[in-house]
Amino acid sequence: MQFSSKLIENAVNEFAKLPGIGKKTALRLVLHLVKQNAQEVDMFSSTIAKMRNEIKFCRKCYNVSDTTTCEICNNTIRKQNFICVVENIRDVIAIENTQQFNGLYHVLGGIISPLDGIGPDQLTINALVQRIKDENIEEVIFALNPNIQGDTTIYYIGRKLKDIKVKITTIARGIAFGGELEYADEMTLAKSITNRIPVENYISAS
Repeated sequence: MQFSSKLIENAVNEFAKLPGIGKKTALRLVLHLVKQNAQEVDMFSSTIAKMRNEIKFCRKCYNVSDTTTCEICNNTIRKQNFICVVENIRDVIAIENTQQFNGLYHVLGGIISPLDGIGPDQLTINALVQRIKDENIEEVIFALNPNIQGDTTIYYIGRKLKDIKVKITTIARGIAFGGELEYADEMTLAKSITNRIPVENYISAS
């Protein structure tokens, strides 16, 4: 792709670093910004910079937040003794959109995947176990993607919780094996949460 402006080329290259954005889409976005007045572009760039510089992660659940504790954890109306364990922030958004869960969350920051170099110590598993002990949690609901890595993560955490008196469930398999929560339609995801099942089969004594 040839450019008559180095400024345009540099901007296209930066946009193309975003996931799912190719060079043609990046060029379309850049040319759109060129057509906008300088004030609007300044607002756009300052909003992105402000978000990146000021965003925080909740000290309790590791969800994104504007403050040290997120709005969900601070909401006393929500069930404080139910924790839904998810892989990432996108999954929190997907589940919240179903309006079928009124407890708290815990964001692991990934799932155990040795092939990708991700082990338990790189996730927030220890913090989750400590929360369950400290907060008198009644039920832990695993809402991880239905794949080998998700099942491995459930099994590992389940083993760490085997001596703690807490109910452990997982969302029902309304989502196809190998699928991803964030792409599931809201009705399917809502039914999976409502019809959650025990996970004894993941944590049977070895």
